[in-house]
Amino acid sequence: MSLSNHEVRCAVASMFDFKFGGAQRRLLYILPPLGFLALAALFWVGLGHDPGLIPSVLIDQPVPEFDLPPLKDDKPGLASADLTGEVSLVNVFASWCVPCRVEHPILMRLAERDDVAVFGLNYKDKPEDAKAWLAELGDPYGRIGADRDGRVGIDWGVYGVPETFVVGRDGRIRYKHVGPLTAEAVAERILPLVEELRR
Repeated sequence: MSLSNHEVRCAVASMFDFKFGGAQRRLLYILPPLGFLALAALFWVGLGHDPGLIPSVLIDQPVPEFDLPPLKDDKPGLASADLTGEVSLVNVFASWCVPCRVEHPILMRLAERDDVAVFGLNYKDKPEDAKAWLAELGDPYGRIGADRDGRVGIDWGVYGVPETFVVGRDGRIRYKHVGPLTAEAVAERILPLVEELRR
């Protein structure tokens, strides 16, 4: 016995009605828009957060133990022992990092202050490229450690460059800024924290 196309379609439709009644069928039409609205709400909420405020498990923890060789012959390297006794900023940078170039004038201004030491952690960079970059833009760092393989950056919880850490006199990480420094972040968060930590 052969069935016509019309009879086959009717049989399939009746099976669909049997398996998925009216309420279930309406649910199939409602779920996709509801899912889309839920995702849109999550994205909207995420847009309101400052990406520079990514939490770090290292906040209030001692800096990781490390000892990096110097990047330049005329400037010392950077080690965990250098991060006690004074409030300091540790800036993770690289010559290949475009946002690092954007924040560099802010670091140059910070280096002129006498209330905070500015140190550099050169991350996964070729020494000759980093030296040329600093020669072109200026060198704000009192010390620069060359983290060529990125292992020290991993210990610090670096997501990418640039990142800047505020380290207290006790050698504990007190703040982490992800992304390029801005005048607003420095004025509203970093310098008030530096002042507080110096007391």
